[in-house]
Amino acid sequence: MNKFFMMLKTELKLSFRGMDMVIFALCMPVVIAAILGVIYGNKAAAPGVEYSFLEQSFGALSTIAICAGGVMGLPLLISDYRQKKILKRYKVTPTSPAFLLAVWVAIYAIYSLLSLVLVFGTLFLFFGCRFSGSFGIFLITYILVMLSMFSIGLMVGGLAPDTKTASVVASILYFPMLIFSGATLPYEVMPSALQKVADILPLTHGIKLLKASSLGLSIELVWMPIVIMLAFMIVCGGIAIRFFKWE
Repeated sequence: MNKFFMMLKTELKLSFRGMDMVIFALCMPVVIAAILGVIYGNKAAAPGVEYSFLEQSFGALSTIAICAGGVMGLPLLISDYRQKKILKRYKVTPTSPAFLLAVWVAIYAIYSLLSLVLVFGTLFLFFGCRFSGSFGIFLITYILVMLSMFSIGLMVGGLAPDTKTASVVASILYFPMLIFSGATLPYEVMPSALQKVADILPLTHGIKLLKASSLGLSIELVWMPIVIMLAFMIVCGGIAIRFFKWE
């Protein structure tokens, strides 16, 4: 356990020095939340509903850090360590792939949870939004979505032969999910044709799940997103560990 926290502390310091996650996982979600707050205020999400547009958008905004860390950050970090022969040095130690992946997942989980708190504080303190659902259920669903998205990044980083390949694959996954899944551009304002395209993306289903839990809707209404998130977590996570490449 001491080894885990020592590595976690070291990797966190290196990550903060890089500033990429500070900008894209912590600052960007807050800026987008503030912009939406100024534009929409307490405007109702739709005629006849009790929750506002911002309350509906909270679940989506909370996934921006997940997407930045899991889909982009993890693949680039792992492939960079492989290319610099750092993983090769770990290979001759008792350290297992699962241990290393757990440390990196913990780092980006910290960023995601910090982003969640910042977005929550921005919307609910400055724009008067309410949280209609259960915090416990929301946190469970948030962790499920987070681990599912992280498993995709772990798989890409674990299999990519070099940093260039990891960067290309991560970009192909990251930008469509960031823009079209509803994380930045609200799913509800998309044309129906674009919504059909968005439904192909795994993060779209995670956002639907988070919206239902944050608004207090029945989780039974989104059982399919739950199945999809679990499937990605198990399949991609298993592949990442089983076929992890040290060099």
